[in-house]
Amino acid sequence: MGHTNTSLTDRETALSEAGEDAVHLTRELIRRDSTNHGRGVGDERAAAEFAAEALGEAGLSPVVLESADRRANVVVRVPGTDPDARALLVHGHLDVVPADGHDWTFPPFAGEIADCPVTGVPSLWGRGAVDMKNTVGMVTAVVRYWARTGLRPRRDIVLAFVADEEDSAAYGADYLVRGHADLFEGCAVAIGEGGGHTVHARTTVGDPVRLYPIGAAERGSAWLTLRAHGTAGHGSRPPRDNAVGALAAAVARVDQHRWPLHLTPVTEEAIDAIARALEVERVPGDTATNEAVDALVAKFGTAAPLVSATVRNSAAPTMLSAGYKVNVVPGTATAGVDGRVLPGGRERFEETMDALTGDRVEWEYAHGSPPVEAPVDSPAFDALRAAVLAHDPEGLVVPVCLGGGTDAKVFARLGIDCYGFSPMRLPGGVDYPGLLHGVDERVPLEGLRFGVRVLDSFLRA
Repeated sequence: MGHTNTSLTDRETALSEAGEDAVHLTRELIRRDSTNHGRGVGDERAAAEFAAEALGEAGLSPVVLESADRRANVVVRVPGTDPDARALLVHGHLDVVPADGHDWTFPPFAGEIADCPVTGVPSLWGRGAVDMKNTVGMVTAVVRYWARTGLRPRRDIVLAFVADEEDSAAYGADYLVRGHADLFEGCAVAIGEGGGHTVHARTTVGDPVRLYPIGAAERGSAWLTLRAHGTAGHGSRPPRDNAVGALAAAVARVDQHRWPLHLTPVTEEAIDAIARALEVERVPGDTATNEAVDALVAKFGTAAPLVSATVRNSAAPTMLSAGYKVNVVPGTATAGVDGRVLPGGRERFEETMDALTGDRVEWEYAHGSPPVEAPVDSPAFDALRAAVLAHDPEGLVVPVCLGGGTDAKVFARLGIDCYGFSPMRLPGGVDYPGLLHGVDERVPLEGLRFGVRVLDSFLRA
């Protein structure tokens, strides 16, 4: 990266330009369809090549690594000024979930800019606008800003823009960690998706509050296959050991099960921080039972989703398959269950699944990834908080456990503390979680500009 002397005024102008660059880069990434259809079917190559070219224009030498045909990943190291400082990993995924254009206001891969119908603010529309080509665009814009102004981070920054996060990570982060771990040498901390955006809430007396969640833990994934066996035969003479009936009963038990309370340290800290921010009165025992903690969290209003999904394990039946003709009793029936497991909760989860499925139904992992945690009382978390508050002094940062999963689960295998941090200041009225994988996915342009400034502050801290 080049070295030039620039005044503070010039840097401010360049930083504003970086915000517009983030809009441009995100828009162009959206226009490169990188849909991940699952089961190994995907194509991130065009998006990877565009990201690599944009990074190359900043004087860097990114590598594009294909794990399979068209399944492309981009990795580059931005050198810091202190060779003794531990490196930082910034990871984001290039793939997106499918989108049916018939349901969208604008074509999902057109990258249109138009006002949001809810907030009225100019927004960039398209699949990946918030999950998560916005982050790839913002990070790339920051690095390009550094190149133009001669700025450098103190520590090495490793950027990894990967494939296949929306499925199993086998062609993306997992491929890199298994075969190219040397690219992440020296990385002690990582940031990725899962936090940093504005959550608008109100205190008990109605005063507005802007919360900024930062992911410090994630539930593990436990995608299960349930299978029942029975006697195949004619539908007019049904056997007593019908596989479909056994499976249906087990699926119903899984669906109706009330999982016990399981509060991790991160979720307890989140509950405490949100309650303080919203001035919610605490009483003894308000986190002692399922009913008590649900009642407490309900008082958080729009902030409740930050913790409601992570106070217990979960298992949701999602798929059923059996038979090939209505008058034939099949010998086998299968189901898919999406399980999510909190840190420290795997043993109880497996024991519960054994009990719920019973003697007639067996279960196994179709895909599993462990839960992860990173320390909240750390210099890294303090720096994340400081970066947000530098650009929104009235904001309140809270640590959270993510209900879903990200590539943090993979990179944590390298001993890296992983945090969810994709900063965006959002206007009130935006259902951010609803935009993830949703129809008419869009991001406010001002949110991208804000994110560039926060990322610049953090990455050079």
